Amino acid sequence: MQQTDVGFGATLTSEGCHFCLYGPDVLTLAVVLFDKEGIATALHRLERQANDHWAVFIPGIGENTGYAFWVTTATGSSAQWLLDPHAHRVQHHQARHSGSDRVAAPEWIAYTTCHDFDWQGCERPAIALEKTVLCEVHVKGYTKANPDLPANLRGTYSGLCHPVTLAHFRQSGITSLQLMPIAAKADETHLAAKSLTNFWGYNPIAWSAPDERFASVDPVRECKTMIRTLHAHGIEVILDVVYNHTAEEGNGGPVYHFKALDHQSYLMDEQGLFKNYTGCGNTLNVSHPPMLQAILQSLRSWVLNYQVDGFRFDLAATLGRNHDHFSSDSAFFDAIRNDPVLSSVKLIAEPWDIGPDGYQSGAFPAGWHECNDQFRDHWRSFWLHDAPAAAVAPHLLGSQPQFPAPNWPHKYSINYLCYHDGFTLQDLVSFNHRHNHPNGENNRDGHPDNRSNNQGTEGLAATDAIQKRREKQKRNLMTSLLFSLGMPHLLGADLHSHSQQGNNNAYCQDNDTSWVNWSLSKEAHTFRIWLQSLIRQRQAVMPAIMAAMADKTSAPASIRWLTPAGTTMTEQNWAARQPFSCLVQADENNALLYLLNPDDYPVRFGLPPTQGNWTCLVDTAEEHLSARNIHQSDCLVRPVSMMILIPAS
Repeated sequence: MQQTDVGFGATLTSEGCHFCLYGPDVLTLAVVLFDKEGIATALHRLERQANDHWAVFIPGIGENTGYAFWVTTATGSSAQWLLDPHAHRVQHHQARHSGSDRVAAPEWIAYTTCHDFDWQGCERPAIALEKTVLCEVHVKGYTKANPDLPANLRGTYSGLCHPVTLAHFRQSGITSLQLMPIAAKADETHLAAKSLTNFWGYNPIAWSAPDERFASVDPVRECKTMIRTLHAHGIEVILDVVYNHTAEEGNGGPVYHFKALDHQSYLMDEQGLFKNYTGCGNTLNVSHPPMLQAILQSLRSWVLNYQVDGFRFDLAATLGRNHDHFSSDSAFFDAIRNDPVLSSVKLIAEPWDIGPDGYQSGAFPAGWHECNDQFRDHWRSFWLHDAPAAAVAPHLLGSQPQFPAPNWPHKYSINYLCYHDGFTLQDLVSFNHRHNHPNGENNRDGHPDNRSNNQGTEGLAATDAIQKRREKQKRNLMTSLLFSLGMPHLLGADLHSHSQQGNNNAYCQDNDTSWVNWSLSKEAHTFRIWLQSLIRQRQAVMPAIMAAMADKTSAPASIRWLTPAGTTMTEQNWAARQPFSCLVQADENNALLYLLNPDDYPVRFGLPPTQGNWTCLVDTAEEHLSARNIHQSDCLVRPVSMMILIPAS
């Protein structure tokens, strides 16, 4: 066991274990040790240091020793149990008692953790940004219903890296898995009252502890094995992390750790009430130095101990807050920029929260890529409603008003059409309205602005004609996503045409609603083969286009926006919902021609002259993808479809 720097929480050495917490609000603090049966065996008091740190070293302690903290505070009426918020492994226990004095035992127990692990020489894949294809999955939800996996591995870390799952990811061209939260979580009070659970996991109780829900025996080792195996097959792991709030909720909510240790951990108003800029009851005060230190320690643990390739930060505007104001020069961003470990991984921001000054799209510093909700909204509105050409043109070329090409590759738009929160792709073309009644909130939860279109009838059951329109619109949307400049983000469920039955907020549905369906219909199977082929086409063309446009040493790319007749688009053209084309000449070797026809009738496009012919890579009017050469000077684009062309080689 290697000697490590002593930080917050429990730090093992070859001689024993250091315990350390920051607790300015604490009067007395002790760590209680537990045996394998969860029975308390010893109590050791921590001593207050001059800097409000509480510390004790206990010799002879090894790994997998259970522990919890017993604390009294100036505001508390009695002593209470606390979970170590910095723990590397935690376990939830049902209410019980411990010892002869019948003192109630803690609901959560942490375990000392040794991070020694054989990585077998496996290194991070280090996928280039322009080649990155993100795929968002839930560890349990993605494999729980896969009949080709052994039953005991479905829904686990091991199931996500099983050869069957790996083969699927390779066939699909996925370079990087974005895992929904795998840190230990607690269920919100209102969900427990309804016998529901927080399936998604955006309610963290211990940031650095892999969730035991996804493990057979040892979540730490099984999580590392999953990452090692994915890396061995060239797949990156990006963690969706939640450092904007904790499971302690708001006023009157449960007390797990920070509420008792340090009230400055959270943003508070003048009346001493929790500011709720996250929608989850509390908002972390990341500008508070001990909180910042705790977050950085957790992030470094995931990189150093688990070899993760990057992070997607939930409600990331909170990270740049100084109370009611956001700054891209905040202490958090400065710390990341100057940390050699954290600055070397992929960083993705959800660039908003719900507080004042909370929408910060495009405002994060260099090195941060941002989820682009405007890309989602405008492309949905273009294909599924009546948005004009001007709405989507900027997003086709990387949303440069927010993410200028001179800042590439250090700052890309994360392009997406579907995320975990919202409709799946199948539901986007099958439902006009959300159907969230199983969530127990009278269908009031979930975003009301979905910009969806059921193509003529509400629900999955439909006529053949409606089904065909839905499949074509899925192809239009995915082609728009994968052939727009920027970093594409796919929802893993969309590879399966999975439906959540119109639920656009399935955060508490640990059932078939959220478990991806691997038993594909004929249409879903055809679409998956088409989408896998589309990703391969994207990877063959777009990285070179993006690299050329990001090259500061070459001439700027030539962009021409044209009507079907070949004339330059006018303001009147842009304001209308009409067919248009875009010719991108990134450099002398890389060109791309987009032909988009949102109309309900076919449109003939004149093709710009080249030294040779054009090759059609994608025609969304076709349910099978196959390249073909175009020898004439014009091209017919069928109704409500698009084509992608490149110069013939």
